Amino acid sequence: MPNTSDILIDTLIEWKVDVVFGLPGDGINGIMEALRRRQDRIRFISVRHEQSAAFMACAYAKFTGRLGVCLATSGPGGTNLLTGLYDAKLDQMPVLAITGMQYHDLIETFSQQDVDLTRVFENVAVYNAQVNDAAHMENLANLGRSRRNRPGHMPSRYFAGKLVPLESDLSRAADLLNAGRKVAILAGRGALEAKEALRETAELLGAPVAKALLGKAVLPDDDPLTTGGIGILGTAPSQEIMQQCDTLLIVGSTFPYIEYYPRPNTAAGIQIDRDPQRIGLRYPVEVGLVGEAGETLRMLNKRLKRKQDRSFLERAQEQTRNWRRELRAIEGDRSSPLKPQAAVAAFGRRIAKNGIVVTDSGQNTELAARHVDLGADHMFAVSGALASMASGLPYAIAAGIAMPDRPVYAVVGDGGFAMQLGEFATAVGYRIPLKLLVIRNDMLNQIAWEQMMFLGNPQFACELPPIDFAAAAEAMGGGGFTVRSFGELDGIMDQAFAVDGPVVIQALVDRYEPLMPPKMPADYARNFRAALPEMPGHEKIEENLRNSSVGRKVTDEEPQPPHEAAPDENTGELPGIP
Repeated sequence: MPNTSDILIDTLIEWKVDVVFGLPGDGINGIMEALRRRQDRIRFISVRHEQSAAFMACAYAKFTGRLGVCLATSGPGGTNLLTGLYDAKLDQMPVLAITGMQYHDLIETFSQQDVDLTRVFENVAVYNAQVNDAAHMENLANLGRSRRNRPGHMPSRYFAGKLVPLESDLSRAADLLNAGRKVAILAGRGALEAKEALRETAELLGAPVAKALLGKAVLPDDDPLTTGGIGILGTAPSQEIMQQCDTLLIVGSTFPYIEYYPRPNTAAGIQIDRDPQRIGLRYPVEVGLVGEAGETLRMLNKRLKRKQDRSFLERAQEQTRNWRRELRAIEGDRSSPLKPQAAVAAFGRRIAKNGIVVTDSGQNTELAARHVDLGADHMFAVSGALASMASGLPYAIAAGIAMPDRPVYAVVGDGGFAMQLGEFATAVGYRIPLKLLVIRNDMLNQIAWEQMMFLGNPQFACELPPIDFAAAAEAMGGGGFTVRSFGELDGIMDQAFAVDGPVVIQALVDRYEPLMPPKMPADYARNFRAALPEMPGHEKIEENLRNSSVGRKVTDEEPQPPHEAAPDENTGELPGIP
């Protein structure tokens, strides 16, 4: 009879799993041997830290739509997986984590690495079990129930039906959308497989589309139907359409920041999501359409009437053109020290048309969201709901493993990159076609600004000891480049992009450059001004503010509420909200 490890790995192969991310250890020696004997059918990617293995499994699932698998040994090997597994849980990605365990007769005897991983994973896992022997593994692998069931009674493939909403709900949604005079769309990651249908919906409704960060690749950034990102790292036009719309269609998104949605009861809400418990989670909706975004939108589009009044869309398009012109002006700032926006824009302009783009979590995320334009064939991923630092490099490596024929690009901060710096050696070892831009300001800069804006406190403990990331990259066998000024950008970027294999480009940027919301809320402005005099280097911050443009202004203005729609004189009801 095959042993436990053989059954496990053979089951993964039957499930069409061809990659496992992990780190060897004595608690999983049997599994490693089973992988070694089957390496022609399933690939083991050896990482430098188990946290990275879990991030990679999550990212692999995001890029491929398939099951991501990570493997770690007992005790600390297993506990190190947790951050990446929570990343998968919060972004609803299918990931299988496999760990070792202490000898079963030594459990709870205070032995070495005796950690009850079943209990540790209880909150993060949908299904969580400890395997005791080969017979148990055979049953668990296919969720078998007892010996009385015949061998092979469980299929080794998944079956899934088509999830579509009720006809009555579709009709109700179409009525609301057809009645709306100013329809806005918020699209997230759930719309990625519905791009054409979404575009048709927006065109029919004359509806501008704001993109949550996970939905950045839903429409090209220069598409005339999109206003770009939303939220603190978004655009002023996206914020404007949320304030002015009378009807909101949410497609595949539970974008978490409710302050950037329309105010409740000012816009009729319709939401499409395959998970019914997420309907109405962020904004009160009149109709919830439970189903896959693509099929649901196609069914909905048949019921929509093309709006003749395009003024709401046209106004948003004009505002978006102005916003993008102002972004280009910021990106052209030649002043010293080097501005991070200029570095990110120069990096973004060189991304191949079929490139895969990832970011880490921090100010680098905001910079990439605004200053890297994605096209129709780009892919994009980031740690979404968890927003974990140290995810960017593992995501990039997973992208290179999942799609080896496509170039990979990462924008990361010096804080997050330092946490998993050793994984750059993994990228070198596997020859990932990676170009990685490090925004180096020797600061946890987003945290510093949050300390100021959220609570009115001067930044504290956010300074970082400097690391020469270019030298570190070269020491690990990759390419390393440093850019210090605007005048060096094009030349150094061209050199770096001409190198085969993994490359780090560190941009030494102005740590005092503020990156502000598109419209500064009044409480943020008050807190910022209260904290500024005690902020180290406040004179330089003030100088940058004096030279402010879009996204860098500090005002006392609260984001404007939506225009109040006049009630119908006959029914007394608001337009678009029957």
